[in-house]
Amino acid sequence: MQVNYALKRPVICSSEHMNGEGRLAVDGEAGTYWQPLSFDRKEDNKVWITVDLERIVTFNQIILKFASGFISGYQIVYSEDNLIWQEAYRKDASKDDIEATNTCIFPRVTARYVKLEAELFDPERDFQFIDFGVYEMPSIPEGPLLAKVCVSEGEDEGEGKSLEQWHTLSLAQGGCAQLSIIGFMTDGTVADLTQAEIVTTSTNPEVAVWDEEGTITALTAGIAQVKSRVTLQGVTQELSLFVDAHDSSERIAEIWLTHPSLVMEIGQPAIVAAGSEFPALHMMAREHTSVKTTLIDDLTGEVVTQWEREIDAHTECTWTLPGNVSQVGHFQWRVELQVNGNIVGYDAFYFTVAAPTASKEGQSQIVYLSEAGKLVYVPDYKGNRVIDFSNAGYGGGGVPLPDVPTVITIEPVAGDNTAHIQHALDHISALQLSPDGFRGAVLLKKGVYPVSGQLHIRASGVVLRGEGAGEDGTLLYATGTEKRSVIDIQGASAPQLLTETSATITDLYVPSGSRSFHVEDASRFRPGDTVKVLRYGNERWIHAIGMDSIRKRPVAGGTVQWSPFELSFDRVITSIEGNRVTLDAPIASAIEKQWGSGAIVKYEDIGRIERVGVEHLRIDVTYDPSIMETRIDGNEGSAAYLADENHAITGVYLDRVKHAWVRDIAGFHLQHALVQVERDTKWTTIQDCVVSDFVSVITGGRRYSFHLVGELTLVQRVYSESARHAFTVDARVAGPNVFLDCESKQDYNTSEPHHRWSVGCLYDNVNGRIHIQDRAWLGSGHGWAGANYVTWNTSNELVSQQPPTAQNYAIGHVGKKGKALLPNSYDPRLRNEAFWDSFGTHVTPRSLYIQQLQDRIGAEAVNLLTTG
Repeated sequence: MQVNYALKRPVICSSEHMNGEGRLAVDGEAGTYWQPLSFDRKEDNKVWITVDLERIVTFNQIILKFASGFISGYQIVYSEDNLIWQEAYRKDASKDDIEATNTCIFPRVTARYVKLEAELFDPERDFQFIDFGVYEMPSIPEGPLLAKVCVSEGEDEGEGKSLEQWHTLSLAQGGCAQLSIIGFMTDGTVADLTQAEIVTTSTNPEVAVWDEEGTITALTAGIAQVKSRVTLQGVTQELSLFVDAHDSSERIAEIWLTHPSLVMEIGQPAIVAAGSEFPALHMMAREHTSVKTTLIDDLTGEVVTQWEREIDAHTECTWTLPGNVSQVGHFQWRVELQVNGNIVGYDAFYFTVAAPTASKEGQSQIVYLSEAGKLVYVPDYKGNRVIDFSNAGYGGGGVPLPDVPTVITIEPVAGDNTAHIQHALDHISALQLSPDGFRGAVLLKKGVYPVSGQLHIRASGVVLRGEGAGEDGTLLYATGTEKRSVIDIQGASAPQLLTETSATITDLYVPSGSRSFHVEDASRFRPGDTVKVLRYGNERWIHAIGMDSIRKRPVAGGTVQWSPFELSFDRVITSIEGNRVTLDAPIASAIEKQWGSGAIVKYEDIGRIERVGVEHLRIDVTYDPSIMETRIDGNEGSAAYLADENHAITGVYLDRVKHAWVRDIAGFHLQHALVQVERDTKWTTIQDCVVSDFVSVITGGRRYSFHLVGELTLVQRVYSESARHAFTVDARVAGPNVFLDCESKQDYNTSEPHHRWSVGCLYDNVNGRIHIQDRAWLGSGHGWAGANYVTWNTSNELVSQQPPTAQNYAIGHVGKKGKALLPNSYDPRLRNEAFWDSFGTHVTPRSLYIQQLQDRIGAEAVNLLTTG
């Protein structure tokens, strides 16, 4: 049996918490740990602990067990006199994950003292160290040991460039790459691997394999992670690579622009100075192709020029215009591709011609008011732009909330009022709908209504109304210990897709912000059809955005890499021209053929309810005040707070609903949210609401004041206090959604897209901490949380980064530019900043949403919005 030389030996440490003394790291108990003090962690982001082995011993293995900590690396040093130290082992977490248990093997050393020095990239997080084990492993030979492995392109060592951990090999389907595995010893010499055991594996052998001869072969399009596990003299090292296998036959053509100054990057404005040359259009087709190219004025639709040309396979063709660009404006190169008389695809490129002096003082570079007083948008070279959010809200935006006639008036009764109120709601639900789509309102007179259960609205046209959200108004007092929503508004079923109507989108690229696109056959659709627009994201796209290589959560692990998924946009067809379909609201994500393309499909909607509301009342909750906690997000806190969780958790919950509202509601002592809008809910307005004094443990899944999972939701003039995530959008939410004129205070975390690629939300004049970023391993692998987001004239603290293949826009922010989670010393891979514009100064117009609404349906909409 191995002897742990460190067991119950004396220790010295950089500091120790009263409940986490240093000696507990060597007591041999799995349930105890050393925890340094907060000030120690923050002083230089480093902590240390030294064990006195009380005699000179020889050892070559140390086992470290961590309970928690955001660790960017550590080193183990040893000494005979506690004065002169030498390094035995070092781990750089930027190249290798920090696990809960870390086995460190190194050449034999002799010492009395051994020290762990850990570096933290987030010292706000608690660091807890369970066990420090020091051993001698007789099976490990003397001398240098295998320290790392890498691979080199080619059959011989050093023949090609060295490929490090997580490198991506791009191969065409059927292509191969010959690699040689190279090892390095602890003394820096090249390892002799002739006696090593080498095992190669693939996570997706249908896509790519790595054989015993060192050849990687791409079998079919997709992504595979291939691994090499090398064991030499009892020491094992691993290396992982990615193979991005693509099918070149799926590419109809390569099409691109060239211009000496035009920026051709996703999310960056594509601007050409007036007087410079026209951008040139180039194309190389995979097979003989008939091409129709049209240069148009994107604002007027006027055709500038048009060509039709036959192009032979694998022959490059170029379109250029003589002279220089003189006309200021917005232009689009449209491309139509035909093979054998059939249209096989469409593409387009965009550029804006600006005069050298065309600065927009006090306005954004990319969204500004024209002389006519309407917004002008500057897209990137593929047409992506700040989207139009004006369709968010009840009635599709700009429609005043209705005042529904009261049909039943009730007052509080003694005891529980659940059945009393529900009976009134059920009575109204059984009435016939009036021509305006309503049945009527239940009015709760002023007073206190104890409610031990849940109130349900299950029919269209029903409103629950109080006589005010103040202390002298109507109070729903949620009693009991059941975790529940106080008011539950749900339809019977979600929309059902009519899969036989599905039509594939034929544009090679549909930009974010578009309302129209081409499909293979539009004859099965009609204006007025309700449809889902599906945007597919395949595994090659997941790899392109880095979400199949999320670093493991330090110590804790549990990170789940992303799998392919789709975004689903709920829309109405407004017009059809040939095979071009136009929708009532924009798509908040680009749809790209190489990443999976997309489709449009009709749906049947018989289960959702509509035209329902809750208004003018207050919700409070009973709780156990004796249950207290100090920890915040798993870390030590400075003060105790109320933490009971056996009580009502949400004020109003909406699912499978459209055209709904929640207005003038106040909520107190809830656990999760005042309002939660679920995925199959659209066209909702939440306004003039207040929530504060949450009662829960401050940790994941709690305190999301206004929690959006649905789309086309407007949240305006609301206030939040004591939340973790006050104004939050969930995973894979299709958008658009809007937070307008909102404020949060005493936040324990940030307002944000929370996880896994929601798209198209606007934070418009929001005062609070907002972070839009790669959330990496947080949660179970939240990763890139939001794309095509806009923050407009926000205040307080803002983080905004650009996700690959998309953009986020930070316009007119006044306040602090916050520190993003990444990059850091644990994951140093580059994350680009979002498009920041007018940082430190608010822009005109004051509100993007209100101006967009005014542009769409007239100035009267502003009055409806601000007074409704």
